[in-house]
Amino acid sequence: MYEHILVPTDGSTGSTAAAELAIDLARQYDATIHALFVVDTTSLPADVTATYVDEALEGVGEDATAAVVERAAEAGVETAPPEIAYGAPHREILEYADEHDVDLIAMGTRGRRGLDRLLIGSVAEKVVRLSTVPVLTTHAPEDSTG
Repeated sequence: MYEHILVPTDGSTGSTAAAELAIDLARQYDATIHALFVVDTTSLPADVTATYVDEALEGVGEDATAAVVERAAEAGVETAPPEIAYGAPHREILEYADEHDVDLIAMGTRGRRGLDRLLIGSVAEKVVRLSTVPVLTTHAPEDSTG
């Protein structure tokens, strides 16, 4: 049923919960896990050109994707090389899914509501609306803030 499962991660507890579900599904279906971190270049002011910002975010991305790969390896699940992309997160996630023949996207949500959700938007919501493959979403555990 699933051969390639994409786990977009930001290292949050929500994305960690989604990774755990994805790894469980990958183990059941003998699928490959793909870990992706997107550096959101749309959220920086146009006049910000600080390389150290990109480098800091790359470090976060390397840690987040490495954690997914490590969890998958511990579960005996095959992984694709982790990747870091740059751009609008929902677009990069959808593009990666299309380019790598992903069968399922598993991602966490932050649970924003009301005005916050309307003003900021939701990467998960955009992916759900625009994806041509199934999207599994999960909330962070209740006792977390991540």
